[in-house]
Amino acid sequence: MKRQQEQFSVFSSLSSLSSLSSLSSLSSLSSMYGTGLAATLLLALAGCSGNDAGHAPAATPPPVATASRIQVDIARTTHGVPHVRAKDFRSLGYGLAYAYAQDNLCMFADSVVTVRGERSQFFGGEARPPQRSGDGYGAASGFMDLKNEDSDFFFKGYLDIAQLRAGYAAGAPEPRELVAGYVEGYNRYINAFAGQYPAPCKDAKWVRTITVDDMYLMMAEKALHATGQVFAEEFVAAGRAAGVSTVAAVKGARKFDPSFLLARLDKLNRQGIGSNALAVGKDLSANGRGLLLGNPHYPWTTADRFYQAHLTVPGTYDAMGVIIGGIPAIVIGFNRDIAWSHTVTTALHFTTFRLALDPADASGTTYVTDGVASKMTSKTVSVDLLRADGTLARRSKTFWFSQQGAVIVKPEAGMTWTANAAYVLADPNRNNTRMLEQWLGIGKANNVQAIKSSLDKTIGLPWVNTLAADREGKVLFADASVVPHMGAQKFGNGCLLLQAALLFDGSRSSCGWGQDADAPAGIFSPANGPWTIRSDYVGNSNDSYWLNNPKALLTGAAPLGFSPLYGRAGVEQSLRTRIGFRQFDELALTKKIGLGDLQALAFANRLYAAELVLPALLQACTAGGETILLQACAALAAWDRRVNIDSRGAVLFREFWNNAAAIPNKWALPFNPADPVNTPSGVAPGAMPGMLAALKTAALKLQAFGIAFDARLGDYQTETKNGARIPLHGGIGNIDGSYNSLTMRTGLSATGYNGVHWGQSYIQTVSFDDQGPVAQAMLTYGQSTNPASPYYADQTAVYSRKEWPAMPFNEEKIRADANYSAISLASE
Repeated sequence: MKRQQEQFSVFSSLSSLSSLSSLSSLSSLSSMYGTGLAATLLLALAGCSGNDAGHAPAATPPPVATASRIQVDIARTTHGVPHVRAKDFRSLGYGLAYAYAQDNLCMFADSVVTVRGERSQFFGGEARPPQRSGDGYGAASGFMDLKNEDSDFFFKGYLDIAQLRAGYAAGAPEPRELVAGYVEGYNRYINAFAGQYPAPCKDAKWVRTITVDDMYLMMAEKALHATGQVFAEEFVAAGRAAGVSTVAAVKGARKFDPSFLLARLDKLNRQGIGSNALAVGKDLSANGRGLLLGNPHYPWTTADRFYQAHLTVPGTYDAMGVIIGGIPAIVIGFNRDIAWSHTVTTALHFTTFRLALDPADASGTTYVTDGVASKMTSKTVSVDLLRADGTLARRSKTFWFSQQGAVIVKPEAGMTWTANAAYVLADPNRNNTRMLEQWLGIGKANNVQAIKSSLDKTIGLPWVNTLAADREGKVLFADASVVPHMGAQKFGNGCLLLQAALLFDGSRSSCGWGQDADAPAGIFSPANGPWTIRSDYVGNSNDSYWLNNPKALLTGAAPLGFSPLYGRAGVEQSLRTRIGFRQFDELALTKKIGLGDLQALAFANRLYAAELVLPALLQACTAGGETILLQACAALAAWDRRVNIDSRGAVLFREFWNNAAAIPNKWALPFNPADPVNTPSGVAPGAMPGMLAALKTAALKLQAFGIAFDARLGDYQTETKNGARIPLHGGIGNIDGSYNSLTMRTGLSATGYNGVHWGQSYIQTVSFDDQGPVAQAMLTYGQSTNPASPYYADQTAVYSRKEWPAMPFNEEKIRADANYSAISLASE
């Protein structure tokens, strides 16, 4: 062990050398460290180059004294994509963690502080995790907005490490092996480059080695995006400070108002969490094999960023695509025989219950079910808060749980904890330890039926649909996410107390979650959920399972269909969903589909709202005669009705439609559930005055900012990296009907819409030939959050130019890549 530490230290002293040519000779190293160690160092550095000060990925780790159980090779290809090839899953996790730390050390270390519940200790309790600004990575979550103290109480109080450990212990061994190796590989990097971290965390005390528990917490956080984090504020508010042992008296209790919950869920949708995916089968594909377009819209910041990788354990697992944050498996990608993607499902993954409390218990912690009293369980946690003088203060809270879930309160919305009633959040993802096993199962599949079998067996996806295509030409759509087992009948038998809050009667066991024989407790088996396997095509853009193919609408078994928790059927679809199906169907009428066609479709940048509204709007505008409207309409008439970089008029239309979209009863032709792609449409005459008023408001806004009505979109929709403004194409998604969607960090100003918050992230097109997958893909924000890295801004420019880099999958193509480099890692 001492020898290994010595070698780590020696390597650290050399790691600032930019290339092997910086080492004068073996003899000069021998004079410094001895012949044996000098030779080992030269061998370790051979074939590697890069700028260690910027943590370029080619930097080789410190050598170790003896051969060991860890054996892994990491090759890098164009844009810094690591191809990690290992003898076993522990070695695979080790190599992936090392590569990931090279590119995203500060961001990942910061995220570990969050899930440990230690932000207050390092940054103060009243501060909030910072939003991304400039070239910073941003630590603020897009899924909850709490000050550090409350964030710490949420993660320490809500997550249960004992249950997480038990869940992983009861599962398959491969996830545990991956996680153990990941911890070792990350810690090796932390120790090797101490004192040389990137600028944002160079001397930070919060960059520390991690444990297996930390990784369990990191993965658990991802599962909570659509459940526990939605109610994080209410959970923390229900915590009791030391000395509080009774419920508060409530005077004039308010009626329960669920609008806060609806607003929160709507905010998630409007912010851009979502995706597009199309899977094309042999009936429509040019090569008779499956094709897939995967296009998730996801954050450009925090450890929710994707990271490209190719992970291989020969003969066992060989998948390429992206991981998310610290989850050490390909979550969206492809292997030799299949390609898959995910879209955020409209299913709801929680319910709430109102408990009947025993008034004889002044603490309000005894609840009654079917006349039987039960005591809640409790969990007391402490948070250390940094004071202005550098010392720490400690605060503690106790949180309470019934059998159904965690107690939550929102007094201003009438959700109060009284002597008679309490509200709890029932969250099946709180202890979901099956995600990693699920993604490994998908990555090992050799056709879409095998994917479906894996989904039915593991049931580990927290809040996403799955769409896939295989080399045999079959395609899959399935909502196999974790959905509480509440059948349709429980929404109509008196159990449902308030639909808008998914509030059920907790005093009756018959109103609790049901059970499928082949599923974990309380959730549906995907075999009983929405799914289809076809040979033509399926698609999804975050509307419900109902419309995944316009020719075969899914409704579920008569008479009740699927649980309402899976989403609504027979309802109006978003404009983004509609343009996706419309442009594909138009294309499929003229030709068989190839990869180039899917790529053109992904970046066609048609704006469906403009196609629906402009004909009538331009006619009414011309008849009106007001000068500013005539000028605005002249610009819109000349616009190509797209959101390409060179599109002129797109800024004006966006500002118009952001207001006009809210006009009630605006469509002339109403929604027809038999034609959900093409209806509603046309502008109702009664809505036209409001449309013209919205256009005038938008025109005046552009005039105030000095922006021409025919301004080029690429001059005003940009991402700035290292001081360079990169023009971006794309619209804003559901509101305007842009398939290619970006949610910008700012509204319009004189300098435009500045910086991406959510949106286009990992975009892949995949098909198959006799040798394996034929894949092209990009990661729009690049592999690294370190501005000094060559992989920080490169792929943003690739996206801007609509390029599609090829993804080398087999060994021959990997080694032939123009930017190929490789290192080997070994450890005891």
